[in-house]
Amino acid sequence: MSDATTPGGGGLLRVRRLLPPLWAGLLLCVALVATPAPFATLERTQAGLVVAFIFKREAFLTLAAAMAFVLIERRRARAGLGSQFSTEMALALGALFFTVIGYFSLQPMMAEARAGQGALSFGQLHAVSLVLFGLKILCVLALSWRVAAPDKAPHS
Repeated sequence: MSDATTPGGGGLLRVRRLLPPLWAGLLLCVALVATPAPFATLERTQAGLVVAFIFKREAFLTLAAAMAFVLIERRRARAGLGSQFSTEMALALGALFFTVIGYFSLQPMMAEARAGQGALSFGQLHAVSLVLFGLKILCVLALSWRVAAPDKAPHS
């Protein structure tokens, strides 16, 4: 039984295959274009404000994309079309985890570090944040690769 044969499954399959590559494109655009550009054209403080704005939007978009994908995978599992504990589910949850830790946990610590408080320096926290963002990109790229693979047809 494939997604296309279940009621509403064809659209679900399309969303499942389209969401991860769009999400990966967003992350790569943020990493390679949107965040370096302000530092190349603006004064450092202004650039930091622009980049903070970009990362805030990206974090909430990632939360939405991850939750949407998780819900799609749960629906597929309930319909008997896959496992709720699939590699795809793990990759989406990994991206979600890296976002929660990398943005929602580290951002307050980075603000404290800028003010000269906290155990770690701003540079150290920035490095951790960068690694977590890179891991998130890898999760979403791997997810994109996996959902783009053709469905395995049963042998007849």
